[in-house]
Amino acid sequence: MKKSLVFWVEGYFYNPSFIQKLLSFLLLPLSWIYCFGMYLRFKSKNPVDFDIDIVSVGNLSVGGSGKTPLVTALASRYKDAAVVLRGYGRSSSGLYVIKDKENILCDVSISGDEAMIYAHKLLDAIVIVSEDRPAGILRAKEMGAKIVFLDDAYSKHDIKKLDFLIDVKTKNNRCLPSGAFRERLWPSKETVVLEEAKDFTRVVQLKNKSAKMSLVTAIARPSRLDEFLPQVVSRNYFEDHHSFNKEELEEILKKDSSDSLLLTYKDLVKVEPFNLPISLLDLDVEVDERVFSKIDNYRNKY
Repeated sequence: MKKSLVFWVEGYFYNPSFIQKLLSFLLLPLSWIYCFGMYLRFKSKNPVDFDIDIVSVGNLSVGGSGKTPLVTALASRYKDAAVVLRGYGRSSSGLYVIKDKENILCDVSISGDEAMIYAHKLLDAIVIVSEDRPAGILRAKEMGAKIVFLDDAYSKHDIKKLDFLIDVKTKNNRCLPSGAFRERLWPSKETVVLEEAKDFTRVVQLKNKSAKMSLVTAIARPSRLDEFLPQVVSRNYFEDHHSFNKEELEEILKKDSSDSLLLTYKDLVKVEPFNLPISLLDLDVEVDERVFSKIDNYRNKY
């Protein structure tokens, strides 16, 4: 039931049917109220200077946009970097240091899947999860970070930072609940909008390929993978941040008579302990030098 609802909502936001378009239209008054409330919230905030370089990568709409590989690519460029994120989908709450500059300090249930990706891919960076982003920034600063990357923090208008926004295409560009947008691009807020194929390009590697693979993924809008997929026996979609159990994955392998499960890195960090045959669809990005120049100019300015 939960999975069906999640996929219905994703369709409603990004590829609505006629009935969904009608519902979206009927909900417009609530969207206007919501969006006006978000504007008032934005105007009520005064950015606080934490005396450290802070770069946020986000998107305005609900659902996945490729923030994790982009943050990874940006943070890997800098020494003494830290990544601070909410840690959506984790079983813990509060502030946790997931990784110091050398060691991973907890398992994926504490960190959440996205934080664990950073912990694995950013070998020299600090990774912190915290619902309270200012507290996470201060901890990173205490641990020696010189630059902090915030995952999904456009709406944190009380933090002085450089804001990057990934431009996500959708057929429904209204505010919640009528559309996918959590907030608008406020004209008075200095923001850099990044476009795929212009400011960054996706790089996909297929690792440990087998003859018969079953795709299993729990990312938002899994159809985003379609253009990168090799031939697979089946496509098994779960709701974003789904916590897999070994039995359900073994059942897929058995049903398909597959040689391996084809996973993204976001899924791999949760499934790896099960010791099942795995192939990896590793999604990274290459970032245009103009983007790094904007970060360097921001750092020199402040």
